[in-house]
Amino acid sequence: MNEMTPTKSERAAALKGLGTSRKRVEDSRFTQGKGNYIDDIKMPGMVFGDFVRSPYAHARVKSINAERALELPGVIAVLTAADLEPLSLHWMPTLAGDKQMVLADGKVLFQGQEVAFVVAEDRYIAADAIELVEVDYEELPVLVDPMKAELDDAPILREDIADQKTGAHGARRHPNHIFTWEQGEKEATEAVLSGADVVAEETVYYHRTHPCPLETCGCVASMDKVNGKLTLYGTFQAPHVVRTVASLLSGIAEHNIRVVSPDIGGGFGNKVGVYPGYVCSIVASIVTGVPVKWVEDRMDNLMATAFARDYWMTGKIAATKEGKITGLWCHTIADHGAFDACADPTKFPAGFMNICTGSYDIPTAYLAVDGIYTNKAPGGVAYRCSFRVTEAAYFIERMIEVLAIKLDMDAGELRKINFIKKDQFPYNSALGWEFDSGDYHTAWDKAMKAVDYDGLRKEQAERVKAFKKGETRKMMGIGLCHFTEIVGAGPMKNCDILGMGMFDSCEIRIHPTGSAIARLGTISQGQGHATTFAQILASEIGISADDITIEEGDTDTAPYGLGTYGSRSTPVAGAATAMAGRKIRAKAQMIAAYLLEVHDNDIEWDVDRFVVKGAEERFKTMKEVAYASYNQEIPGVEPGLEAVSYYDPPNMTYPFGAYVCVMDIDVDTGEHEIRKFYALDDCGTRINPMIIEGQVHGGLTEALAITMGQEIAYDEMGTHKTATLMDFFIPTAWETPHYETDFTETPSPHHPIGAKGVGESPNVGGVPAFSNAVNDAFRAFGVNHTHTDMPHDHWRIWKTARDLGMHD
Repeated sequence: MNEMTPTKSERAAALKGLGTSRKRVEDSRFTQGKGNYIDDIKMPGMVFGDFVRSPYAHARVKSINAERALELPGVIAVLTAADLEPLSLHWMPTLAGDKQMVLADGKVLFQGQEVAFVVAEDRYIAADAIELVEVDYEELPVLVDPMKAELDDAPILREDIADQKTGAHGARRHPNHIFTWEQGEKEATEAVLSGADVVAEETVYYHRTHPCPLETCGCVASMDKVNGKLTLYGTFQAPHVVRTVASLLSGIAEHNIRVVSPDIGGGFGNKVGVYPGYVCSIVASIVTGVPVKWVEDRMDNLMATAFARDYWMTGKIAATKEGKITGLWCHTIADHGAFDACADPTKFPAGFMNICTGSYDIPTAYLAVDGIYTNKAPGGVAYRCSFRVTEAAYFIERMIEVLAIKLDMDAGELRKINFIKKDQFPYNSALGWEFDSGDYHTAWDKAMKAVDYDGLRKEQAERVKAFKKGETRKMMGIGLCHFTEIVGAGPMKNCDILGMGMFDSCEIRIHPTGSAIARLGTISQGQGHATTFAQILASEIGISADDITIEEGDTDTAPYGLGTYGSRSTPVAGAATAMAGRKIRAKAQMIAAYLLEVHDNDIEWDVDRFVVKGAEERFKTMKEVAYASYNQEIPGVEPGLEAVSYYDPPNMTYPFGAYVCVMDIDVDTGEHEIRKFYALDDCGTRINPMIIEGQVHGGLTEALAITMGQEIAYDEMGTHKTATLMDFFIPTAWETPHYETDFTETPSPHHPIGAKGVGESPNVGGVPAFSNAVNDAFRAFGVNHTHTDMPHDHWRIWKTARDLGMHD
């Protein structure tokens, strides 16, 4: 071989494919302020919309007078439910099979609900005009406690469906009851509990929180009446689904609707649903004939855009005296707010909450979830998790800790005794999932060794002695967590949203000169798709990632896909990308064989080229093949080199991780210091280690916020108490600790490249790790302590210490 000829490893490195820490190609425009977000979009004649919002959580709307607002110079229109009703747009379907008001129709059901939509020449005039709209309200009794929703004297919230005994997910037993969803074997689980050596019980509350993306929700709707075409720019995590919904609501044929998601400043589930602002902007553009822009302010976003969590989970876990778990029982009250607007697959009204058996070999289990209406904002988005997986992981990881206390056993050892073993995969859980692959013991042992777990426990024991002697007022907590996620929704056999199967797609075009463009049905909100999807393709088709452009978010050019959320991009769209690449390679092999004058079976793929078997000096690179596909007649082969793949996964993927948090807590102030956080993730095949590490850091910081202070809180009148960033905790660099990341690699056996996804994992595993650290500190230093609910802000930590008599 000529000394100048690149070696196989050098050619592979030049592709910048799988496993390469390639720098994000998106960042060059973001760091220069060249991103293109919704509020950057400007169109000729564009006007602006803003909402009149309810100050009450529950009230009748007796009248709306817009005369003073319409008299304000620059105000174009004021829309109310009465204006939308002739178009049948005063209510709209939710992703959960319910319906919700677009604008208040007779009453309001939560503070901040949209009552009227003001359209004006600029956003400042619109903001002034909403103050001039006069709304006469009659206050009604308020329901904010889901535990009281079904009492005899509870106010009936949804009068529109009060008499309906059946909802989208089965029987309703009360006007404020939405559904009961059950999984597992109730009688068998109760029998196990009644005969168990040990049963630990606890109720854990995962409080209401909010994704709070950097960019709030917004859109620009532009109706071209001449051509009958609607263009909708928006902060959409699933643009194709939005197009379908917009067609169903407006009656405009879907081929006449173009939906575009430009750059999105964070999504985290907050931008999956369809909001009244989108509908009102479309209607306003149709009415006025000019583009209409609507962008939330931060208070609107926190008050009215979809929340997350708000799950009350009561658990019972049974075990032998030696610590082997024999059964798990869970009943959950899910506070859905005023409308059931959760973003969940149709068959899973409580999402994938039935992953609540976690990483453990639990033979018998039962889960029941009751959805409840209250006078709070609707939503229930999967905030950086896959459809309630975070709630499920928090539940089982807290129950493991509670059981360890009951057994007087080390919580780390208890986990190890009950892990699903490597040779049990694929593993069928008691609640209906088939876990694809895992090696939990290896990951756990690596984590325990990395943090010197035995040494930490010895240090904690010494700290307890010093604390009791009065030599220190600082507790030390060790927060353990081993989580298993279920991501990659998903298989059409059990996953759809509004009847649309949750497949995904990729279309690839190789240009004559050997560069390529790939279009996907996903949309990035910071995950680095333009970088990582190009790397998948580079390894599949032998063209450098630098020569591959990734496009997403435009329904006029991208193939139909179900979007980006629930860590489904790599498991589903990444698989579609790999499969489309393999179609390209299969066609290219026929062309290469013709060019090399051999049979197809006589050549093989070698990194970036096809070589003749046994004669490596005879080859054709993919770039040479691409050029030939456009300028030579190849018998039996169409010109060009293109492919499209729609991928319906055979199963979900199941990434997992082992996390350890070491926290010091001042008993007298409630202040905490995280001096170590170790995060080991197994996301299957690793595409870009640098991006994985960034995703883990970001997700852990969000988990820190949720656990240690972030909360959407209401008073007894349904008044929102945390509607500004003065009250809603967003960590800065000051509060964010140093994270130590690590990994094991257990490929998924059914994914084309073995990848599982990682974007949600650090939030899923981080929350229980942080919370377990706080609770472990009280367990070690307190008296008869088993559980304290989140968020663990300074006040609540101090109060717990006081209640345990630690201030005496």
